[in-house]
Amino acid sequence: MTKTETIIEIKRLLFQQPSSEDIARWQADERIGVQKLLRQYEKKQEKILFQQRAFNKRLNFERKAWQQGKVVAGIDEVGRGPLAGPVVAAAVVIDDSFDMTIVHDSKQLSEKTRQSIDTEIREKVVDFAFGVVDAKDIDRLNIYEASRVAMRQSVEALSVPIDGLLIDAMTVDLEIPQEKLIKGDDRSISIGAASILAKNYRDNLMKDFAQQFPGYGFEHNAGYGTAEHLAGLNTLGITPIHRKSFAPVKKFLN
Repeated sequence: MTKTETIIEIKRLLFQQPSSEDIARWQADERIGVQKLLRQYEKKQEKILFQQRAFNKRLNFERKAWQQGKVVAGIDEVGRGPLAGPVVAAAVVIDDSFDMTIVHDSKQLSEKTRQSIDTEIREKVVDFAFGVVDAKDIDRLNIYEASRVAMRQSVEALSVPIDGLLIDAMTVDLEIPQEKLIKGDDRSISIGAASILAKNYRDNLMKDFAQQFPGYGFEHNAGYGTAEHLAGLNTLGITPIHRKSFAPVKKFLN
């Protein structure tokens, strides 16, 4: 007589890629706990399949380039809106071995998730690099041009030769073929990876600035104009990392 598996044993086996024979056997098991486990397993598999299909769709631009034997970099920037701190861009190159289906537009991921996958992204991409333009140059150039400069810097810092660029809603002042993608961080895996790395890099910079300039909440608000930040400006005045050309900061210049 075949020994009946316990529910705990079945739960463990469901995490180990069970065979179709295993699934069929458990489907015939009338125990409520077993059927509950199977429903949870099926929902998880459906979620994985959905993520994989979405991931494959967001690889269309990269695959098109790869089929032509070209190397492309995805580029994104973060930090246009804050009142303080730099604008940061990242450039990321991936190949067809990149398999992180969780990679998406950084705005759709929690800070905990973004930070937790940062190291894995860096290890799995072919290459990545950053560009950083500080508040002084943002005031001199304007934020749009400063963002373009940061993007150019990130591309120029890459160590692999690039044949083309995939850019989120902008173009860069470089003699390289470019594809400007509206909502590119939601349509391209390499741009999505760039958005995550850039966001993490900038957030960490702002946490460092919070140590230098306490009282503004930079560790919480990343330089955006929150109530805490505005209260700090009112009490402490501006710092060297504040963007003096931005309206909410201007009134504190005198």
